[in-house]
Amino acid sequence: MKKLICTALLLVSSTCFAQSADVKAVNDAVENMRLAMLSGQKSSLEKVGLPSLSYGHSSGVIQNNAEFVDAIVTGKSQFKTLNLNDQTVQVDGDVAIVRHILQAKTNDSGKPGEVKIGVMLVMKKDSAGAWKLLARQAYKLPQ
Repeated sequence: MKKLICTALLLVSSTCFAQSADVKAVNDAVENMRLAMLSGQKSSLEKVGLPSLSYGHSSGVIQNNAEFVDAIVTGKSQFKTLNLNDQTVQVDGDVAIVRHILQAKTNDSGKPGEVKIGVMLVMKKDSAGAWKLLARQAYKLPQ
């Protein structure tokens, strides 16, 4: 009986540890994305998303991975500040759902602005074990 209880506890604790490690890795990937978006460096941005990325804006515009990278590199979308608040992460196998509130000061195409929107990200663990952005949808927050 003791052996059975110990085995059950070990399974539960290793599942919790794996979940906890994945949540940390997803949070780290989101932070790397935030830093890449702030830097505007093409090489950093290209590491963020999967080739099949679908990147939805609160305006309804949808970009693929190349368009997402290009918009930031060219300054069409430029972040002066970028904060992600109230973030939650839910991991299910090799997929994670991330939600947060994005607050930023922007300078899109040379026009200063401010944004505060809700965002849902879908992250997927790739074959190398790295968490990559598969989908993103921004939405307007209730007034």
